[in-house]
Amino acid sequence: MGRVTERRKVIRIRDGAVSTRPDTLVAEEPLEIRLNGKPLAITMRTPGDDFALAAGFLVSEGVLGAADELQNIVYCAGATVDGSNTYNIVDVKTAPGVVIPDITLERNVYTTSSCGLCGKASLDAVRTTARWTIDDGDAPYGDATHEDGTHADGAPPIRLEPELLASLPDRLRAAQRVFDRTGGLHAAALFSVDGELLDIREDVGRHNAVDKLVGRALQNGTLPLSRTLLLVSGRASFELAQKAVMAGIPVLAAVSAPSSLAVDLAAETGLTLVGFLRGASMNVYAGEHRIALRAAAAQS
Repeated sequence: MGRVTERRKVIRIRDGAVSTRPDTLVAEEPLEIRLNGKPLAITMRTPGDDFALAAGFLVSEGVLGAADELQNIVYCAGATVDGSNTYNIVDVKTAPGVVIPDITLERNVYTTSSCGLCGKASLDAVRTTARWTIDDGDAPYGDATHEDGTHADGAPPIRLEPELLASLPDRLRAAQRVFDRTGGLHAAALFSVDGELLDIREDVGRHNAVDKLVGRALQNGTLPLSRTLLLVSGRASFELAQKAVMAGIPVLAAVSAPSSLAVDLAAETGLTLVGFLRGASMNVYAGEHRIALRAAAAQS
């Protein structure tokens, strides 16, 4: 199986001095995801947690939503001359009776793009395939609910202190083990609403890191992730907001900027979206009802 990191020779120049040395790089290899034997998608990823990645991707595409809908995931033989396994192809088999939505190339383009031309179609695709809502309508504060409007776990509304949010990026960075060796990985972390680090995944693609988190939750039977918040190390694109909504995650925070379509999706679905989370500063773009803004205003 592919390694998370690889070594390459580099020429290093420091203050005019030239030397040759090995450098540690993050590995990047293609992963083909098949669904019930049929090719579905190819993503460039960092090897590792491939089954979780595939499962999480299918959650975001509206195919899977519960552990009992997944029969198994297996590696397939790769395209090598001798037929040996490259560990770059996985086949996801759904349980008998699971209805597969129409996942066409057109739909995949719509649901992963943030361009203006397909913005409405992207929002419509999430609206029609999401299994849980994360905005409970008339309640003053929202958290994940089922389609019939009942709370997923009967817990009280989510209320986050800005100080708790401000503490999370440093904790994310401290847990990035592979980044320390390569400097070339995105990270996604799942925290409880009390600030407990539940899981963290790293990958060369930020969407892959989120898929690995969500896929592990599916495999563990913990969807929807209604009492959690998702923190990503880069920007908050539409596809990351989509993945949060499809997993029932009510809060998405990013250390960088969100895209306009990510903000639109958050506003429409009730997702709390925080960007530019750096130190004690942050911007709340949507879902401010879950943030203790009065406490923040009193301290300013």
